[in-house]
Amino acid sequence: MNVQARSVLKGFLDLSSRHAAKQSLSVKGSRTTGRIHSLRTFEKYAGSLKQAGEWGRVHGGVRHLKDFTPALAQAYLEDRAVQGLSQKQLDADRNALQFITGRESLERVYALTPAEKGSRAYTPVQVQMIAARQGMRNALATEIAHRAGLRAHELLTIKSLGEAEASVHRSWRPDRFLGREGVGYVVEGKGGLRREVLLDRHLAERLEARRLDIPQSVTDRGVFYTQHYDLGGGKTWSQSVTDAANRALGWSTGAHGLRHSYAQERMAELQDLGKPYGIAREIVSQELGHFRADVVETYLR
Repeated sequence: MNVQARSVLKGFLDLSSRHAAKQSLSVKGSRTTGRIHSLRTFEKYAGSLKQAGEWGRVHGGVRHLKDFTPALAQAYLEDRAVQGLSQKQLDADRNALQFITGRESLERVYALTPAEKGSRAYTPVQVQMIAARQGMRNALATEIAHRAGLRAHELLTIKSLGEAEASVHRSWRPDRFLGREGVGYVVEGKGGLRREVLLDRHLAERLEARRLDIPQSVTDRGVFYTQHYDLGGGKTWSQSVTDAANRALGWSTGAHGLRHSYAQERMAELQDLGKPYGIAREIVSQELGHFRADVVETYLR
């Protein structure tokens, strides 16, 4: 994979215009020249792509780095974020991957380290404040993502239980959604894992009111989805959350902060219902589409 990484990046190496690199930082922290201006940066990005390729081989069946889709790359960055990496390393990984997926094709993922101040979670009141500053499609998506712990692209994959089912190769806990009532749906997450999610009845009614007569194909970060509901999702919705949060709150932890809210609220609910901490963590892990209970710890900070 190291050979592939160096081969992919070699065409972008340009040591003749290093001065341009100093003036090429975008507000999102990524290089905008589309070139690599130092051997040190080349080696750093090669290391990032090598590690990404090894992850992609296991989690996405990727045989060559050029097969990395923007959606898979974004999933990799989110997975890296929960491993305690520095913001500098995450930005380097993102910059390196964008030589494959295209400039500005990936959203910036924020480091989740013990040194990070404050929580990424929004309170329920803050979620409503954010939704109040969005259009109808995006506002409903925000409420659903908060209540079901969804990723941005998963909003584009929502289907009723009659149209899809959870992945059968996984052993799902029977006590998922303990203490909650509502209507079940299925979404497709990382690696094609399909899981059931539960929506409050009032949210399900609002969602069904936006059911499309004919499902439509949509593209998000270069990936095609068949959408069954007229609902916000993907990169456009994610940016809407960030913009609305900044307007409403004066700050934003991004759309992923809604998953943090879900995890923290569910852990509190389950422990109030008498579930031991470890069991509650396993339940929340599966509800979020993870099968590593330790990942939940990051969402609880």
